[in-house]
Amino acid sequence: VIAGETAISDVVGDRGELYYRGYNIHDLVSCSFEEIIYLLLYKKLPTVQALRRFQGALFNEMFLPRDVLNVLQVIAKDSHPMEALRTIVSLLSFYDTHPDDNSERENLRKSISLIAKFPLIIASYQRMKYKKKILKPVKQLSYAANFLYLLQGTIPDRDYERIFNMCLVLHVDHSFNASTFAARVTISTLSDIYSAITTAIGTLKGPLHGGAYQFVLQMLQEIKDGRYAE
Repeated sequence: VIAGETAISDVVGDRGELYYRGYNIHDLVSCSFEEIIYLLLYKKLPTVQALRRFQGALFNEMFLPRDVLNVLQVIAKDSHPMEALRTIVSLLSFYDTHPDDNSERENLRKSISLIAKFPLIIASYQRMKYKKKILKPVKQLSYAANFLYLLQGTIPDRDYERIFNMCLVLHVDHSFNASTFAARVTISTLSDIYSAITTAIGTLKGPLHGGAYQFVLQMLQEIKDGRYAE
């Protein structure tokens, strides 16, 4: 049964290959995360001018409403980070003036807004949990560098930024994985993009999907502490 087709990305597992919009990942891995997001959204790599405008559009959306921060402050105490992310993405629909407009123009606007806000949600959650001051993004920094700065409170060096940028590029889309499929099911009912992304995050949380990373990190910590037993 064909569930759908996509030109966004393709994983050729038996050959260990990954493609975004027809480009081999080996030709894209040195690109910035902003360039890759532009490619996925607009189906082409940006010119220098287009990239500058896109970076500006992302930065302009790097904020969270005060009421949203207040809710995050409450749930950061005891919640799992994926639960916090899922809840805040759903909550953001209340602050959108056209949440049910599924036109291409509106969904592009909402996509850019959500992409810009993810680092703030995650970093603010982490810093609230450990009673640290919430930081504001720095316009001169890249998306990857801002993510690390908002999370850790220090501007990363170039190597750290480059490695994290590469991780973002490699993870940005993997064709029809479980969370992508779940989002497509939701959006196929003509629901809104916030509902679709909330669905995807809920699916990603599962230990048979993105949640598996958490258990890998726990195992590595146990190995480091000499507590791991098969």
